[in-house]
Amino acid sequence: MREQLLLFCNWSTLGVCSALKLPQISAVLAARSARGISLPSLLLELAGFLVFLRYQCYYEYPLLTYLEYPILIAQDVLLLLCVFHFNGNVKGAAPYLAARSMVELKKIPNARLHNLSTFISTASKFAQLQYLWKTRDSGAVSALTWSLASYTCATRIITTLMTTSDLTILVRFVLMLALNLWVTATVLRYRKTVVKAE
Repeated sequence: MREQLLLFCNWSTLGVCSALKLPQISAVLAARSARGISLPSLLLELAGFLVFLRYQCYYEYPLLTYLEYPILIAQDVLLLLCVFHFNGNVKGAAPYLAARSMVELKKIPNARLHNLSTFISTASKFAQLQYLWKTRDSGAVSALTWSLASYTCATRIITTLMTTSDLTILVRFVLMLALNLWVTATVLRYRKTVVKAE
């Protein structure tokens, strides 16, 4: 039973993450606008994913416990390009993406990488929350994407308990679960209903 639960959590997380950002990308493309999406939040999220991936690789944790991160990074880059396109500054994307990919993580002690990752990811969620509170409009922000992110955090809590028992990773996923749920609720709260003219 334990092995089946672990397999289900790992594979369902990979399945969900393979399409996690697609509702958000679709919403941006359909609206032809990035309204409601915080660029600092997205950039911080991408940086947090990169740092967390390095932490997992450094400690040689089982591949299935972090295989979704390269997929999420690729989707974040695609979403960033969409945001820059609809903000009218697609040429500005190159320096941002280059800067993020050239971060010198090697200077950071590996033991501190996880703390940095958690701090960056927390800052990312708060940047999105702050943007939503300020504008009181969730615009093209996808509640489904944030809900799916909450699900993957919940499954990663289970897989962490069952595989590495790394307390710092466990704290990260509990914190990210709470913040993802908070963002989801805030997106739904500020959702504008569109009334079609007859």
